[in-house]
Amino acid sequence: MKKLIVASGNKGKLKEIKEILDGKYEIISMTEAGFSGDIEENGNSFYENALIKAKTVSDALGEDALADDSGLCVEALGGAPGIFSARYSGVGATAKANNQKLLNALDGVLDRKAKFCCSVVLYKTSGEIISGYGETEGSILYKEEGDGGFGYDPLFYSSDLQKPFGLCSDEEKNGVSHRFRALTDLFKKL
Repeated sequence: MKKLIVASGNKGKLKEIKEILDGKYEIISMTEAGFSGDIEENGNSFYENALIKAKTVSDALGEDALADDSGLCVEALGGAPGIFSARYSGVGATAKANNQKLLNALDGVLDRKAKFCCSVVLYKTSGEIISGYGETEGSILYKEEGDGGFGYDPLFYSSDLQKPFGLCSDEEKNGVSHRFRALTDLFKKL
């Protein structure tokens, strides 16, 4: 089985990527592959941040690397938290703190349309860049429901599934998620 180094230390992301690719690749985290440095995500888009991560890990290890940058974009907040989703309530923020900040920001807001967005980039040692993009639409609930998934999942009501990601099985979520759609888009190009 061909190995695929993923430029992430996020256990939730790694688990989803493994499940979505379902045995097609041996998924290895950047840490397992020997990368221990910090990556400054200073891009202005999901694509730029994914490229920064993939290139940094590929250059350091001398191997092809895949990276994902994703986040929640809320229409009423002008697309926030967007590329700052993981650190919405500060550097090193917990999912609970981010979710609470989001609920506070939407206090009294009736139009709660939102989407999860994801860019994935495969950076090859040859310098070739292959990318994919995916979105999944829904809305933000008034309180957390369920404990499935990770991050904002308990607050995200999926239009596709007609229920919160927090109440979905991994299989349900992975069939409609932004990450699934981005990886599908990427692998069509390979």
